Amino acid sequence: MPPDVPRRYLDRIAALIAGGQRRILGLTGPPGGGKSTLAESLREAFPQRCVVVPMDGFHLANVELERLGRAARKGAPDTFDSAGYVALLRRLRAQGADEVVYAPAFRRAIEEPIAGAIAVAGQVPLVVTEGNYLLLDRGPWAQVRAQLDEVWFVDADETLRVERLVRRHMAFGRSEQAARDWVASTDEPNARLIAATRPRADLVFAWDEPAAAR
Repeated sequence: MPPDVPRRYLDRIAALIAGGQRRILGLTGPPGGGKSTLAESLREAFPQRCVVVPMDGFHLANVELERLGRAARKGAPDTFDSAGYVALLRRLRAQGADEVVYAPAFRRAIEEPIAGAIAVAGQVPLVVTEGNYLLLDRGPWAQVRAQLDEVWFVDADETLRVERLVRRHMAFGRSEQAARDWVASTDEPNARLIAATRPRADLVFAWDEPAAAR
């Protein structure tokens, strides 16, 4: 079961969707920062009223990354179909109450996106989309922010975040050394790029905030 979200964040979301209209909340932050965990916690906190649509569903397929010579940088901004992601967000914002929009998901077990894996019903008021580059201001990524009602930057302890990434890569087949090499050469350059977008967020979310702030 995902951890509980501090009450003040839940209250903010409740106010956001109080009118019943479609709202899209973006969660961004560096790799391993806990975006997926927060998204799942929000889905559980608002049952039947929330669906999660990850940006990772727009990873380019491995065969296309190989063709482009980008396989060794998988996870960098140019290894996603960013224009396709923007198009989906626009569809979700304009979605009719009787319409179902299908979104792709990313399956880590096979390291590939799966088309049409997430059904978004028109009556669901809250779409949570999480990913690294929601506030990036280059290329099609620069069009993402206009489609989102709010963007939260998910903060995390750097040591914990890196170790979480290493364990994730090891869980999907890399040796510890290979996992650490990938984090250092690929994940961390991306993390530095993402950290620079933090000032554009509406708020910074931290799991470990003082109890008094909860």
